[in-house]
Amino acid sequence: MTKTILIAGTASHVGKSTVAAGLCRLLADRGVDVAPYKGQNMSNNARVVVRPDTDGKQGDETDTATDDRWGEIGVSQFVQARAARMTPTTDCNPVLLKPRGDGESQLVLQGEAHDHVPAGTYYEEYWDQAREAAEKSYRRLAADNDVIVAEGAGSIGEINLHDRDLANVETAEFADADILLLVDIERGGAFASLYGTIELVPDALRERIVGAVITKFRGDPSLLEPGIEEIESRTGVPILGVLPYDDPGLPEEDSVGLPGSEERGVVGDEDGVPDDRRLRIAVPRLPRISNATDLEALADEPGVSVVYVPVDGDGTADPLEGVDADAVVIPGTKNTVDDLLALHDAGFADALATFDGPVVGICGGYQMLGERITNAALEGTGTDDTVDGLGLLPVETRFEGDKRLEQTSVPVDGPASPLLSGADGPASGYEIHAGRTQALEDVHRPLGDSSAARGQVLGTYLHGLFDNESVRTAFLEHVAATAGVDWPPGAGTDTSPSAGSDTTGPTPYDRAARLVSEHVNLAALGEPFDE
Repeated sequence: MTKTILIAGTASHVGKSTVAAGLCRLLADRGVDVAPYKGQNMSNNARVVVRPDTDGKQGDETDTATDDRWGEIGVSQFVQARAARMTPTTDCNPVLLKPRGDGESQLVLQGEAHDHVPAGTYYEEYWDQAREAAEKSYRRLAADNDVIVAEGAGSIGEINLHDRDLANVETAEFADADILLLVDIERGGAFASLYGTIELVPDALRERIVGAVITKFRGDPSLLEPGIEEIESRTGVPILGVLPYDDPGLPEEDSVGLPGSEERGVVGDEDGVPDDRRLRIAVPRLPRISNATDLEALADEPGVSVVYVPVDGDGTADPLEGVDADAVVIPGTKNTVDDLLALHDAGFADALATFDGPVVGICGGYQMLGERITNAALEGTGTDDTVDGLGLLPVETRFEGDKRLEQTSVPVDGPASPLLSGADGPASGYEIHAGRTQALEDVHRPLGDSSAARGQVLGTYLHGLFDNESVRTAFLEHVAATAGVDWPPGAGTDTSPSAGSDTTGPTPYDRAARLVSEHVNLAALGEPFDE
């Protein structure tokens, strides 16, 4: 029978995704058939994957149609599937809620986008359908694998949700799962949180808890021993390990790891490169930002800082003032129209009109760069039918009811844009968007039909653009030349690979596996973890 371990938490952001990825890689390296699973996820960081057919097999790889073949899942399950050395499918995350603001989320069932629904409507009208989808996906994965590493969501101790907690309670029951409970000590109150959670979970689930792990600890673990002994005595749940504070470099599951929307924050500035050798990429911190992982490959480069700029001004001041930006990248968004209106209100249209450096828009950012968006009321909240864009590209986007989902590879025509003049292709990534964009005048197409470029401005629907080394290097070299910065950093500068590098030394998956194997008593989890 398939063994299932549910990685649950006392709260959100306690390290569940990292531990799940580490266990997937650990088992895969031992030759175990293992698959990740999360019954219900809430995230705007999604990836496009194949959808299993009714027999649980992958779709026809030769089929060029995109609507039926592809679906979307949360980024963490995509990453965990890669860690497990398996092809990710929508079964890995059968229910995905993508927040769009104003208390609504888009409901994605087995990869297919459905309505935008408030939380109450979801539980009243879609709950049974969602649970059925989650259990069917689990059964298909279990039929083909020896172990399922399931990730819970938020806190397993939310007593107001126990009768409808799909990712924790329901998964534990229909998967007959053992539970490994994680608590983040960096937040403070770890022992109280752990004790309270164990006391509040339903009795049937409490019996499934095989152990707990304390995460994100800085210091000497021996200092925790009195607390560990007491919590074990009070609860009967063994503490199986203490994970040191470490970031293996896995992509963030959601925007929680980003600077807040009302504060300026910098990512990638702790690599030892001096300021005079550093490039600064400004990124508007959109209120409804999605797929922000597109920026991680830039921040991982030595000598590159990604500066998140608040989108909360009243338009009276230049939002880029004081940023000293060498380039601007506008990322994706779950709600292009409302985030575009927010950019207008904050004065970004005027700021970008006078900005003389490179500007890139990805997905929703590409749509914003155009002259206008039509049929805007389909996506925006209380908007007119037509909304003015930022006016940096002669293109127009019209929203329609369907969504384009596709893993894709596009040709790279470097000479078509100075931003990519040194790049060659193809470049691989994925598209996940509503709306169709067409040119109003002649434009260059450096990344195929789903792109447009003019002068220092480039727009594209290709998520994962900067994950392509040739594209990333060409872009940064152009930014450096435009800014007069001597980049990349030279000899004598600390340019050791960041934790997120997947090309030099251990991969993030391997680092996560090592973190778990070195600091958790896996023998307590039984076969096949105890090898």
